[in-house]
Amino acid sequence: MAQRVEPDTALVEFAAADKVFANGFRALDPIDLSLARAEITVLVGPSGCGKTTLLRMAAGLTAPSSGRITRRTERMSYVFQDPTLLAWRSIQANVELVARLQGVPRAQRRERARRAIEMVGLASFEKAYPRELSGGMRMRVSLARSVTSEPELLLMDEPFAALDEFNREKMGDELLNLWRSRGLTVMFITHSISEAVRLGHQIAVLGTQPGHLVRVFRSPSPPPRAGAAGRDDPALRELRIQISEMLGGARI
Repeated sequence: MAQRVEPDTALVEFAAADKVFANGFRALDPIDLSLARAEITVLVGPSGCGKTTLLRMAAGLTAPSSGRITRRTERMSYVFQDPTLLAWRSIQANVELVARLQGVPRAQRRERARRAIEMVGLASFEKAYPRELSGGMRMRVSLARSVTSEPELLLMDEPFAALDEFNREKMGDELLNLWRSRGLTVMFITHSISEAVRLGHQIAVLGTQPGHLVRVFRSPSPPPRAGAAGRDDPALRELRIQISEMLGGARI
């Protein structure tokens, strides 16, 4: 079921895009999906349903076997499940790294890094090293680094999966703060239905054997929200139940 978004508001569009690897393995059936500008699209589904393949296709790292992918920006950043920080670099130097590789002048990238570190609540840790930080703090560093290149599109492959529930929720808050302040378009992978419903403006449910799009839901109460609304909103509770039941069905 395709999510219809007007072309002038869609930053990324998949049109009957599928993926068959060279060994004949069909990872994805044809998929139609649009990512609206300045919205968070969450992909949720079981292991093996092609979520990461779809994310890599959005990034241009994997080409579709057929169909078309239209991406209306080259300003993007990719966040992995592991923070992938350089142990011998300080937090400031790690956050500066992407902008440095892009040739951003030193003073400019330092200022970008300073703002990003402050934005994720690590303003007093610029001189620390990754080994001195908790897992949640290292992921905050990864998030800060991802925005120093000033992306329009943020691609996130299960970035909070290794965190405990408390830190996972805090990182969700950090992501929403970044989305709100930067106007980012986000494509976010998770196995957690609660996380998907809490963060997403739209939630794309994928099934497997092979990977396919089951349905796209528009959030009945999208971000931003006040307080605990993401947990307590009756419409969101109902959506969590609906997706859970769907993921328990056949061919999922």
